[in-house]
Amino acid sequence: MQRERIKLFSKTISNDAKKIHDTFNQHSPTKKLVLFSLLSCLAAVFQAAGGFIPVIGLFISPLSTAPIIVCTILSLRYGLLSYLLTILLLFFFQPTELIVFPFTTGLLGLGIGFSFLFFKKRFSILFGGTASLFIGILAVLYIFKFPLLGPVASTSFNVFTTGSILLFSLFYSWIWIEISVTSFKRIKKLVL
Repeated sequence: MQRERIKLFSKTISNDAKKIHDTFNQHSPTKKLVLFSLLSCLAAVFQAAGGFIPVIGLFISPLSTAPIIVCTILSLRYGLLSYLLTILLLFFFQPTELIVFPFTTGLLGLGIGFSFLFFKKRFSILFGGTASLFIGILAVLYIFKFPLLGPVASTSFNVFTTGSILLFSLFYSWIWIEISVTSFKRIKKLVL
């Protein structure tokens, strides 16, 4: 049983992300710009939902990671531009999300997208996503002293809180990686 778990993390992920990336680079600059803009708007709408729709928005807001992952896989440059454009859109429409998106969901999308293009092993991709989310949450909590997790975690350093954040980042990144791998198969059918 334990060997199967180890094999799961050391398993090589198919090159679907790389194939999607290569196909996207053959499109015209206009198509690239339109798609990148639409995905940025979609990420901003998902992230802003937490402020506009009281309870349901909290479940919609984590979906802002998906457009950033897709943009980053399509093109590293457009992924970074999409991340910055989403931040700019949030500045105008939902400024309360400006501290959350750049350091959590947006940074996770960039980390996973970069990892899919540069690494082939599931563990390396998981490490890239986990590291980006973990560092982002720690920066918000301990550097900016913003109570991101509410009363659950204080803004002063705590080993238990930091370990819990690491485990959460690992689990949350794993979920997004599995969603991405499943989605790549569908995207590949549309693109190729």
